[in-house]
Amino acid sequence: MAVHEGSLIHLSGDELMFRFIQIVTITLVAIAMAPPLAHAFEFPGKLRLSRDAYMTVQMIYYPGFTLLGVSEPLGLLAIIAQLLLTPLRGTALWLTVVALLGLVSMQLLYWTRTHPANKFWLQNADKDLGNVGEGFFAFELMGPPISQTTQREMDWRKLRDRWEYSHVARAGVAFISFISLLIAIVLQD
Repeated sequence: MAVHEGSLIHLSGDELMFRFIQIVTITLVAIAMAPPLAHAFEFPGKLRLSRDAYMTVQMIYYPGFTLLGVSEPLGLLAIIAQLLLTPLRGTALWLTVVALLGLVSMQLLYWTRTHPANKFWLQNADKDLGNVGEGFFAFELMGPPISQTTQREMDWRKLRDRWEYSHVARAGVAFISFISLLIAIVLQD
């Protein structure tokens, strides 16, 4: 096997560590993109569901999709580590910043749009989430929960649309983050 100049064999320890962080980062961002992307693909079919069928379907996401959510904060930390090691010039730096902003946007969308709707679906269900799940869904980072009065007055389709469109938006910004990181890696070679 011929060894060419750009191979890993010729990289220093620091360069290998940087490559490792890039691989971990892009993997975490890909995992973080998976759940909202899956929700976005389900959206057209879920629009045809009745209220009862929709409420039943919503319960299949817990705890599985919740567990995948750990990739988002880990992805943020990995992007920050990658950003700290990226040379302070060039397109790769700015693409990494774009990826960071995408993951921050995912968090903002989740905590302001998706999480309050999740809490609504879960409080109207007989579902045992375990201690970790119960603690997570009791957490309120941004904005008040949807009040019982508002819930009674709110057309369930508005809440459905809020939840579904927030996932479409989250899938979009996750995809932008993923592609930005991918291009940054290619440009650095």
